[in-house]
Amino acid sequence: MEKLRPLLGCIADDFTGATDLANILVRGGMRTVQTIGVPSEDLAASLDADAIVVALKSRTAPVEQAVSESLQALRWLQGRGCRQFFFKYCSTFDSTSAGNIGPVAEALQAALAADFAIACPAFPAAGRTAYMGHLFVQQRLLSESGMERHPLTPMRDPDLVRLLQAQSRSKVGLIAHPDVAGGAAAVRERIAALRSQGVRLAIADAISDADLITLGEACADAPLVTGGSGMAQGLPANFRRSGTLPDADASLLPRIAGPAVVLSGSASVATNGQVAAWLRGGRRGFRIEPLALARGESVVAAALDFIDAGETTLVYATSGADEVRRVQAELGAAHAGALVEQALGQIAARLRERGTRRFVVAGGETSGAVVQALGLRALRIGAQIDPGVPETHSFGAGEPLAVVLKSGNFGTEDFFDKALRHLEGPVA
Repeated sequence: MEKLRPLLGCIADDFTGATDLANILVRGGMRTVQTIGVPSEDLAASLDADAIVVALKSRTAPVEQAVSESLQALRWLQGRGCRQFFFKYCSTFDSTSAGNIGPVAEALQAALAADFAIACPAFPAAGRTAYMGHLFVQQRLLSESGMERHPLTPMRDPDLVRLLQAQSRSKVGLIAHPDVAGGAAAVRERIAALRSQGVRLAIADAISDADLITLGEACADAPLVTGGSGMAQGLPANFRRSGTLPDADASLLPRIAGPAVVLSGSASVATNGQVAAWLRGGRRGFRIEPLALARGESVVAAALDFIDAGETTLVYATSGADEVRRVQAELGAAHAGALVEQALGQIAARLRERGTRRFVVAGGETSGAVVQALGLRALRIGAQIDPGVPETHSFGAGEPLAVVLKSGNFGTEDFFDKALRHLEGPVA
C-alpha cells in the first residue's frame, strides 16, 4: 500500500486524551497513529497515517513548558506536511484560571498566523455538553459534577468563556447554541461577526453529536481547531469531501497474546466505580498505599509478588475523595501523585520484563507514567471499547504490546472486564 501523507496534525495535552482523539479519527475513517511525545526522525519514517496525534504530558505543566512543548510538536507536524492542526484538551476543560489552555491556543495561533479558533470541549457521548458557554457533566454543571474536587485541576467555574478569558490575552467570545443549530453556514456567519469584534478565541456550544459535526464542517478551512476529542468528529468528512481521504476501515489490528494486567491511579468517580465493580466480582486486586510508599516500604515488590501468585490482577491506588484529601494533607497533592505514578510505572516495566503483553491503564497521569516507563514511542489505534477508549498497539520500541489507556471518568462500570475481553478477541 502506498505510504500516506498525513492530513491532520494533532497535539494532545495528555496520553489518554490523545488516545481518545485518535479513536474518534479512526472511527471517522482516518488511519491514525499516536506518538508518545515529539518523535525522533527515525520513527517518523514509519508513521504511515492520515492523522498523527502527538501525545504530550502538558495538561498540568507550567504554562511556559506547555507552550514550548506544544510549539515543538506543531513544528514537527508541519514538517510532516499536515494540512490542518488540532489542539486537544480534556472534555471537562481541566485547567484552572491560571492554566495553560488559553496560552497554548494563542501560541499555536501565532505560529500558524491563525486569527481565530473555536474552543469546544463538549463530548456528548461521554456526558459532556456545553450550552450558553457553560459546561455540563452528566447534566450537572461542571462545578457540581465532582470535578470541583479534582486533586490537580479543581473545576469550580462552569462558565467557559469567563474561564478561558482569565487565561487568555486575546478577547474570548461565544458561539451559542442557536447559531450552531442553524447549521455550518450560520456558524461561519457568527465567526465572521466575532472576528469583526476583535475576538480571536470563541467557546462553541454543543449538546449533541450533530452539533459537533456542524462545528467541524464550519471549520473545514480553519488552520487551527481546539477542543475535546468530540470536536474532531466532523473533521474526517471535510477531507473526504475534498477528495483527499479515501473510504477505508481504519480500525483493524492483529491480536496480541500474553498475560494481562490492569493498572489504575485515577481518583475519578467513574474509576472508583470500576475498581469497586472489579473487586465485588471477586477479582484479584492489590492496593497501592501512597503513605506506605512515602515511608519507603517495598510496595512495588509486594505488588509484583501478588501478581505472580494468580490470575489477571488489578493494581490500584484509586480511592474516594475523603481518602485523597487525607493523603494530600499529609504528603501534598503533587508528591502523593508522583509517588503513585512512579510505583505504577515501575510495576508496568517489571511486568513487561516478565512477559506481560497486555496493559489496561486508568487515569491520564497514570497512563503517561506507564507509557513512559514501558518506553513506548508510538501507538497504532484500533477499534473502540467504550466511547473515547480504543485498543492500541505499540510499535517502534521492541515487541508490540496491546495497551488500553482510559481517561479517569470514561468507561462503563464493567470497563476493566470489557477491555480485557476485547483484547482477547479474534485476530483481525
